[in-house]
Parts: sequence; C-alpha cells; structure tokens
Amino acid sequence: MTRKLPKVYEPQKFEKKIYRIWEKSGGFSPDQLKSKGRPFSLIMPPPNANDPLHLGHAVFVSLEDLMIRYHRLKGEKTLWLPGTDHAGFETQVVFEKKLAQEGKSRFSFSREEFYRLVWDYTQKNRKIVREQLKTLGASCDWSREKFTLDPEIVKIVYETFERLWQDGLIYRGQRLVNYCPKHQTAFSDLEVKYEQETAKLYYLRYDLKDDSEGIIVATTRPETIPGDVALAVNPHDQRYLALVGKIAKDPLLGREIPIISDKRVKIDFGTGVLKITPAHDQTDFEIGLEHYLPIRATLAKDGRFNELAGPLFGLKVPEAREKALAILKEKGALIKEEEYLHEVGHCYKCGSLIEPMLMDQWFVATNKPFGSQQKSLANLALEALKKQEIKIIPSNYQKVLEHWLNNLKDWNISRQISWGIRIPVWYCQDQATEVCRQKQGIIVSVSRKPTKCPYCGGKHLEQDPDVLDTWFSSGQWPYATLMANQPQDFKTFYPTSVMETGWDILFFWVARMIMLGLYRTGKVPFRVVYLHGLVRDKDRQKMSKSKGNVIDPLAVVQTYGADALRLALIIGNTPGRDLVISEEKIKGYRNFTNKIWNASRFILMNLEETSSKKPKLTRRDQKILKDFGKFKKKITAYLDNYRFSLAGEALYHYFWHTFADKIIEEMKIRIRENDHQEAALYVLETILNDCLKMLHPFMPFVTETIWQQLKERHSSKEQILMTSQWP
Repeated sequence: MTRKLPKVYEPQKFEKKIYRIWEKSGGFSPDQLKSKGRPFSLIMPPPNANDPLHLGHAVFVSLEDLMIRYHRLKGEKTLWLPGTDHAGFETQVVFEKKLAQEGKSRFSFSREEFYRLVWDYTQKNRKIVREQLKTLGASCDWSREKFTLDPEIVKIVYETFERLWQDGLIYRGQRLVNYCPKHQTAFSDLEVKYEQETAKLYYLRYDLKDDSEGIIVATTRPETIPGDVALAVNPHDQRYLALVGKIAKDPLLGREIPIISDKRVKIDFGTGVLKITPAHDQTDFEIGLEHYLPIRATLAKDGRFNELAGPLFGLKVPEAREKALAILKEKGALIKEEEYLHEVGHCYKCGSLIEPMLMDQWFVATNKPFGSQQKSLANLALEALKKQEIKIIPSNYQKVLEHWLNNLKDWNISRQISWGIRIPVWYCQDQATEVCRQKQGIIVSVSRKPTKCPYCGGKHLEQDPDVLDTWFSSGQWPYATLMANQPQDFKTFYPTSVMETGWDILFFWVARMIMLGLYRTGKVPFRVVYLHGLVRDKDRQKMSKSKGNVIDPLAVVQTYGADALRLALIIGNTPGRDLVISEEKIKGYRNFTNKIWNASRFILMNLEETSSKKPKLTRRDQKILKDFGKFKKKITAYLDNYRFSLAGEALYHYFWHTFADKIIEEMKIRIRENDHQEAALYVLETILNDCLKMLHPFMPFVTETIWQQLKERHSSKEQILMTSQWP
C-alpha cells in the first residue's frame, strides 16, 4: 500500500529528514557502490573557512551535486570529496576586522597565539559551512573531508616545495613585487586589480651639471624623485642623443644622476625622457639591472617614505606627493600639469594603491626547463591542452588559458602574513664557511626543524617568517586530497573527472592546478574543466553587500526550499556566462516544486489498489511511452555533454506542460470512466518514476520525498532514489 502525500509540500518539514536518510544509507561513499567501468570523481573547490556560504557557493553546489547524483544513478563508482580552505590572506583580513571591533590587532598577540586564535575561528566556521552544504543537498563523502591545513595535506605541499627546489624551479630573489601598504604583504600579478583613473602628468625640469639648458621630464609620480638613479632617452630619439652621457640633477634633492639611452623608452610618451626609479617601477628595475644602476628604495613597508626621501621622510604617498609638488613649485621646477588617463593597480581586497616594492621573495620559475624532457611548468600545461587531455567548457576559454600560459611570469609565492603554511626554509645566521655563503645560508627542510646548518655547522638558524601563497597549496588540491586519504583513492580516482569552478579563477587556480598536477603526478589533475558564470541580480549588477542586492542562499532555502533555489541556479546557467538570479525566478521554481508534488499526489492516490504489474496497453499508451523514451534519451545526451541548463529546462517543460497538463488530464478521464484504467495508471506511474529519477539530480529533496512514498512498489535495490538506477 502506498501512503498519501500531504496536500501541501512544505520543504522545511522534509529536507533534514531526507538528508538523514541519505547519510544513513551510506550512499555518499563510493565504497558502497559495486560498479564497473571508469569511476567518476569530483573534488570540491574548497570554500573559505572564514565566512558563511554565499550564492556563488550555492551555484557550485547545485552544479556539482547534479553531476554526482547523475553519475551515481548511472551506477558509476562516484566520489565527491569535500573540503575547506584556510584562505590565508582572506581569512587573516576577516579575522583582523573581528579583532578591530574588540579594540585589538594581530600585533596584540604573539605569532603562535594569533595562529591558534585563527585556527579555532576557522574550525568553528568549518562546521557551519559543512551544515550549510548539507542544507543545499550536497551529497559529498563526508568521511573523506579535508582542510588545506590538515597535517597530511601540509606534508604533501611541503614535499612539492622541496621537489621544486631540488629541480631549480623554486628560488629566492630580490625582485620588485606588488605590495599593499595597508595589509603589508606582497601579491602575485593576478591579485592586482587594475582600474582606469584620471591622474596628473607633471612636467618637471631637471637641471644639467654643466649648466646647459635643462631637460624636461614627464611623470605621474613626483614623490619618487628621491629614488631616481638616471634619466633615459630612446637611442633613436634625435632630440636627446647629444645629452646621453651627461649628468643631470634631480630637482628635489639635487643629486647627480646620469643620462643614458635605452630602447624601452617610449618616444611618444610625455617628453620622451624617462626618469629611472628602479625601486618603484618594473620597467625601471629592468633598465637599472641592464645598465648596472644602483637602487634607491625610498618607500618603507608601512607605506611611508624613509630617510632617503629627504624632506618627504615619514609621509605616506598622497602627502608626499603634495609636499614634493610644493617644493618643485617653489624651485621653479614644475613646468606644467595635464590630465592623464592610465591604469592603476589596487589591492583586490581593500582597494589601496599597490606599490612596487623591492623585496627578497620566493618564486616559482614557470618558464624554466627542467628534468630529462627539458620542459617548463607552463610547457607541460600547454602541451596537455593542445593534446586535448583536458577539455575546457566553454571551449573559447581554452585559447584564453593558452594565451595566459604563453605569457606567464614567475610566480611570487611569499606572503607576509601569519596565517597559513609557513615557508619551510631556515637561514643560517653564522655563514661560517664559503660554501654556506655561496648558498646564502638557505636550508630547505620539510620534515623537521633543523638544529644546525648542514654547510657550516652553525646553530644560529632563523625560519623564513613568510607563509606560502594560498594558491600554491590549493593548486595541489586534487592530488593532495586523494594522496592524503585512503591508500587506494589516488589510484582509483586520479585524474579526477571534472573540475567545476567559476571562470574568474581560471588563472588563479585552474592553471596552477594543471601545472602542479602534471609536475607532481605526471598526469592532468582532471579531464574536464567546467566554468560557471558569476551571479548577477535582475539588473545584471554584481551582487555586493554595499549595494544591498545580496541574496542569502540559506534564507532562500528556509523560505522556498533547496530544490527551488538549485533549479533557479541551474536553468539559465550557461558555461562561462554570468547568471541572472532574482527572488521572482526562485518563486517560479518553488511553484514547479508544488506542481511535481501535486501531480505525484494525484497518481499515488489512485495507485493504492492497483498492481505494479504491466497491463495490456492501448496504442495511445504505447505512443506516449515511445515519445517518453525519446525524451529520456535527449535528457541523457544533454547531461553527458554538460548541457545542464538545457536538460533542466526540458524536464521543467515536459513535466509541467506535457505530463501534468496533458497526459495526466487525459488519464483522469480514463480513470474516472474506467476506460483501460489499469493501463492509464501504469503509464502515469512509469512516467512519474522515471521523471523523479531524471529530476533527482536537479531537485533531490522533493523527488526523494515522493519516492519514499512509492518505495513499496519498487525492488529492494531501489528503496532510495539517490542510489536507484538511471532510466
């Protein structure tokens, strides 16, 4: 006997109960599935363990859970491995804001005390994130859950660091890096947000030592004059060739600097004369190295000018610029000003101006050949893409990724923060032998803290204070999570089947996973990269708290149910394109949930006294089921080809407009008039069963709730819809 469904589907009453049924069944674990053929594996992009989930997380949960549930229904050995990210810089910023509300900062604690406080904070948030993922229906294998700071993960990250060091692919060097004075840490090129701004171009006179007519220089940064070490002109610029080799005087401090020629100087910018400030500009740094010029670093790490800046000492950049201009005006060195549109780098987190800062940092050499094949990390990734070992969806992003890899610079992996995986390097302070001095006293030790220098025996060792860039550790996520789990996991599930993530971190994360995965394992980390778009509001605006247009996914689930939210995030979600979402759209799919419920309720009410055996069907019944067979093949093809939006839309229209509005209405008459009633009910039950299976990856809660009322009519193998068989 089937049981009656309540008149109204109230997701709040069913969803937690259904999730407990799934967990209790053991169906989330691939170990419970005795399947043949290639396994399907997906490693969850780890949400940051510093804040609740937002709508972007709900997108990846909806899409990834759809894939997992679909392949599980197909009988494949399916693993979805969950985890969270310590998110070094991001988490430290969030936690420091929390401390500021208490009148404290990270400097109120020792490094160890601060680390422990942040650890406790992230562990609390990890539990919250786990429960939120469950609320959205994520059918992960929680027994394999990982955190990027788990000891076994850190061990693997350190092993990769050591291998790269031994292969000459990690090095320490003094370079100009992108530096945020507010947060006092360096960033990679990718983490700098460039914005067009209207600034002033200042034309300044530099006097010449021989008292001949001065030379005019155009610059947007007069405050960096104390860092000038030369003026440069293009060797093809006939206007200035006679000046090359002469000595100029900087107009702020009166220091003598040479005039040189270099082909990198743009003849058509400003006056065609470039002030060379190696410590404050990348091009200037490169010119300075080639011409053996000294380096005058005038900006300290707190964003204030140091004693080399003379009258600008102690000032931050805006105040220093004002004072420099005042002095230049007073000396008659400021000739004119004009507006100038240019791109300015900002910290992606706080919006502060990024300053080029000369620092000793650790870098990954991405273009240096290594090993017997003499291929670089970038070459490995490019070759895998060109051989189509990795499929990018949508395909146009493959060219974008290849272009980026072809123009890749060395990757700065040092971060001047306390929270994260500390760089496993010690420096010998004694350097008592020539060998030690040649090696700069650098000791890489990943398994334990060294007690003495291996080169000179010195015992005064200091660990590098920096931590590794979070992308360096998360770039190893696919293989590290599997290596760190059960012994067979890496062998069984690597390479993983799909990496599903947002297009906006294609370079930050996906490219680095490909390079590090190939380097460490010799195999691509995944066979498919599926890139979803960013979530926009109904006016196509990016969601932000300041705009007040943020939709809280957990509040939506509480009001409309997880299924309505999931379907709203899948239908209309075209790979690589941003997704428009609104409460009205979610309401619409809540109505669809009710439609499924009501149609199922009608069928269940009429199945109570019928047999589950197949009766003799009319030609009309056969035609309906034949058409339905074609429809099932279409849905399967859509899902096999990652066309999730089209599959969801087709299911929506078929169930509502064909099944509910036409077939059920037609069968109602036959049931009422007892016209081949058994056949009519058989058709309805057959279509309902298979529709529930096809809708399950999209809308798992409502479909499983209905299935539990039908399970007495199913075989023992199909008591739970989640682990039943795809039609």
